[in-house]
Amino acid sequence: MQFQVPQFIEVEDKIFGPLTFKQFVYVIGGVGAAYLLWRALPLVLAGPLIAGVGGLAAALAFMQWNGRPFIVALENAFFYMLRSKLYLWNNAQKGSVKKAVAAHAEPGSDASVYVPKLSDSKLHELAWSLDIKERIAAGVASENERRAEAGVIMPIRTAQEALVHRSLQQQRFS
Repeated sequence: MQFQVPQFIEVEDKIFGPLTFKQFVYVIGGVGAAYLLWRALPLVLAGPLIAGVGGLAAALAFMQWNGRPFIVALENAFFYMLRSKLYLWNNAQKGSVKKAVAAHAEPGSDASVYVPKLSDSKLHELAWSLDIKERIAAGVASENERRAEAGVIMPIRTAQEALVHRSLQQQRFS
């Protein structure tokens, strides 16, 4: 069956002449605020405030920042000012982690080999476990890796080894 797929869904409908509903609300809100300022304050004080409110209303109604409505830029700026900043890169901390791993390495072992601990992220442990599974399946894993992973990974057997193991279990129980 064929279906009609809506197109141009980002384009808002023009409801009030050349203005969308949002633009109309921003313009009417700006005109209303300017009128209240003009009626409540002397013209010397109201003039700059009316210009500011009118400029803000015009920017909200018509201006786009990086292809997005100006209200989104104002919202992002507001939350940037209020929330704490997150800095992701810290070179001094990474250097201390490498030194700590090298200090805890066993004598005679390669310090560049990373062995994950339970305190590390689960994603890193899962990736490491899958890497070891691939090495065991390919037959390139050492006996140390097989023994280290015995509690986590079931040993991978060929079909012939599985049949022999099954027949041995059946003999033990019969």
